[in-house]
Amino acid sequence: MNSILSDRILNMEESATLAMAKKARELKSKGIDIIGLSLGEPDFKTPKHVQEAAKDAIDEGKYFSYPPVAGYQDLREAIAKKLREENNISEAKAENIVVSTGAKHSIANTFMCLLNEGDEVVIFSPYWVSYAEIIKLAGGVPVLIEGNLENNFKATAQQLEEAITDKTKAVIYSSPCNPTGSVFSQTELEAIADVIKSHEGIMVIADEIYELINFTGKNFSIASLPGMFDRTITVNGFSKGYAMTGWRVGYICAPLPIAKACEKIQGQFTSGGTGIAQRAALAAISGDQTPSKEMAEAYFNRRQLVLDLLQEIPGIKTHIPEGAFYFFPDVTAFFGKSAHGHTVKDADDLCLYLLEVANVSLVTGGAFGAPNCVRLSYAASEDELKEALKRIKKTLAELA
Repeated sequence: MNSILSDRILNMEESATLAMAKKARELKSKGIDIIGLSLGEPDFKTPKHVQEAAKDAIDEGKYFSYPPVAGYQDLREAIAKKLREENNISEAKAENIVVSTGAKHSIANTFMCLLNEGDEVVIFSPYWVSYAEIIKLAGGVPVLIEGNLENNFKATAQQLEEAITDKTKAVIYSSPCNPTGSVFSQTELEAIADVIKSHEGIMVIADEIYELINFTGKNFSIASLPGMFDRTITVNGFSKGYAMTGWRVGYICAPLPIAKACEKIQGQFTSGGTGIAQRAALAAISGDQTPSKEMAEAYFNRRQLVLDLLQEIPGIKTHIPEGAFYFFPDVTAFFGKSAHGHTVKDADDLCLYLLEVANVSLVTGGAFGAPNCVRLSYAASEDELKEALKRIKKTLAELA
């Protein structure tokens, strides 16, 4: 049957985060007590006023028709206003905004519009699992520049300069970063912007989906720098900061030709995002921000809890994440060890060992470009986190 499938799909890797979550669900369905720390999904409920806005939209009965492809005008205007006032992206207007079915969809639209066969995209690594596969699907070639634990997993402007060739079409990074939680400072982004501006025709995709979960202070947007609005596609959405993962609303802010191109391709692939979800998104971005601030505070407290527990585990090496809700510890100390019929050759094996023996699901760092690490999401209750770290500590101690 594989012969009937395209090379495109046969060569595509499955999302490692979704694959691990699937395995965890299968074990749970058998009655096994699995603690899932693999998905980047808030464990909070969507704020009440956002839920009410969706209910009101249903009752009004006006939002059952196909929405405009690029999103409702009032939502696009609200997003542009937010970007001007909170991100200092002064050029942002409604016409620069395209609302899509999640930020992943926004990124896919962007690369489908930017890339020709063989174009290179520099990825700041460790990176979110889907970047490389989306780039390859669009005909591009991923080029990784790697940050390591010693520099908080942040690749540098100098590494970017050295990676650029005459085939480079774009650069992509996330800040706060999935999977590491690292945050690029204004100074670091200014250096990256200087490199971009010294090379014609290269675009930056700035993934800011974790913007509201930032423990360093206010998030800084590279598109706010002089000369960078026309060189930047800012990606954001509602999943993380507003606990709206299942609502599937993301967006880009891009120079007008790119925004129009993304609207064009979206018109052929999916049309506009769900109308009811867009009304909820409008309430989220325009309404009371207190719930988002309270969630960020809870994540901050959980970060300290998990950090304290990780530091009690011999062999674990970690930095202190500055945002998002992940730890990304180095686990090489456990490679080559065995227990319970498992031999841990790499991070993949370690994740399977912890899933099957400790009943805790994590994700291998290999999926994020860092094969010596694993990703642990602390978007879970404090009780679950305490129990999960207890199990991990005990199970790792049994390796010899």
